[in-house]
Amino acid sequence: MVPCRTINLPKEPLRKPMFFVYNCRDPSQSQTLRCYHVDYSVFFSLCIFAMSYRLRDNRIMMNYTEEARHGFYTKGSHHENILFASFYILVFLVAVPGNILALWVFCRQADTSPSKLFLKHLAIADVSYVLILPMRMVYHFSDSRWPFGEVPCRLVGFLFYLNMYCSLYFMTCISLDRLLALVLPLKSRSMRKASYARVVVVILWVIVTVSTAPMLFSKKQTMILVDNTTVVMCNQLYLEKTSPKALVSTMVAFIIPLVTIVVSYILILLKLRGIKQQEGNPIRDKAIGMIILIMVNFLVAFVPYHLNRFIYIERHTHSDMETVSIEALALANRVTSALTCLSGALDPIMYFFLARTYQSILLQLFCKDRRSDQPTTT
Repeated sequence: MVPCRTINLPKEPLRKPMFFVYNCRDPSQSQTLRCYHVDYSVFFSLCIFAMSYRLRDNRIMMNYTEEARHGFYTKGSHHENILFASFYILVFLVAVPGNILALWVFCRQADTSPSKLFLKHLAIADVSYVLILPMRMVYHFSDSRWPFGEVPCRLVGFLFYLNMYCSLYFMTCISLDRLLALVLPLKSRSMRKASYARVVVVILWVIVTVSTAPMLFSKKQTMILVDNTTVVMCNQLYLEKTSPKALVSTMVAFIIPLVTIVVSYILILLKLRGIKQQEGNPIRDKAIGMIILIMVNFLVAFVPYHLNRFIYIERHTHSDMETVSIEALALANRVTSALTCLSGALDPIMYFFLARTYQSILLQLFCKDRRSDQPTTT
């Protein structure tokens, strides 16, 4: 402890505490120290070292503790990062060729029906998301360190939410289109036009883009100190806001497509019960296949994320959470966020069963490869 210069105090008893603040010098370090003297019944002095590097380190660690307390930063173990990176690699290898092929097929054919138009824009949303998956791979291979800078960090978060909610709403539009085609085929003929579908597509893109655009204009890259090492993190990867406004927006964005899809498929199934169950009935088989595929996609990719989102926001309103609960919520948030990209891998399977052109081209490619592998006989 560096001794502080004392001052002469009055000998009379004090009715009120006396508090003195003055500067003193540390000869060994040539730094000015802040000294505090308090006199009540007993005189004592406190010397606090106001060194710049110590204040900076304490401030960084305080911010890190607070952010970790709210689940804003959870580094994860090395093995966990490897698992996440491997998962994204598998999704990337499946989703990129499937969606690019689907987009190529859909762009070559005319938009003669609403379902074709919705499938095309669903493929566009998927491609825009899976192409930024390599950034997540590098992030996890680097043990949760973000090396790309501020702009890519904002872009990753923007494309994540843009793809997720565009996929949700385009699948909702496909469900409504199938509902009208199967339950009200004659009455809905005037409504199911490609021109009307184009208007719906534009409105959806505008609404979702405007809703997620603020992510492009706010700083999302943060520098923190972990184990005496500065770590650059991207808040947009797994950060979730926990305000009441975030809860309301999440409920509105998710419950609308959830209710629409569930009600549509219940009505479609009721309609299919009245159709004579003939073996190989194309309308019935296609409708049932569509229901199964979209529901599996919906349940696997989107329901876990939004259920965890509700729990995440609700639990973070409590100030007495234990460390185990914080880490569990953060891990569940990372896992369910990763599951959302499965939609990009499952959608090409849906294209195969719902789009005849995509199905025929894919079969031609595989059949051609199989024929070329067979040995020729003379």
